Amino acid sequence: MRPRTVFIVALALLAGCATAPHQTRNVCAIFDQRDGWFNNWRRAAENTQREYGVPVPILMATVYAESGFSPYARPPRTKLLGFIPWTRPSTAYGYSQALDGTWDKYQRETGHWGARRSNFVDAIDFIGWYHEQSHLQNGIALNDAYSLYIAYYVGPKAYAQGSWRGNASLQATARRVAGMAALYSNQLPQCE
Repeated sequence: MRPRTVFIVALALLAGCATAPHQTRNVCAIFDQRDGWFNNWRRAAENTQREYGVPVPILMATVYAESGFSPYARPPRTKLLGFIPWTRPSTAYGYSQALDGTWDKYQRETGHWGARRSNFVDAIDFIGWYHEQSHLQNGIALNDAYSLYIAYYVGPKAYAQGSWRGNASLQATARRVAGMAALYSNQLPQCE
């Protein structure tokens, strides 16, 4: 093979590793699209479930809601004077949409210093860790997708204060996450 052809093939393979799956409403399709020698999402999700006790469907539904399985997701930039791209409203980034400070805390507490928010294995582990923190701090059941998502979005402290109760939009999103987790749960036994 010519060097240029090798480079193009390698670039195409790398690009395939860094793109979001196309069928995000079917957990089996997500795993089929992303599982391979370099990239086994199902194994990563199952390992996280074993470590933190959070079911795979809830982990995957959280990724679905936060980033749509996009490794480089960020909040849209605000506009200066209505049209000039400006700053982002938060430091949320990657599959988990983890904020800089929360990600730093995760790295310190777990010792995963090389973890990256754009790496699915790291991001799914973060989500499991974060949901476990919500469980430990607020007594949220690890199979309660609705409440875990609200605590994930507002943080365990704000969850305990109950300020989210007046946020109809967040509650609607949490219901969608719970619905997606239920859908994934029904699909998961059918995955090969």
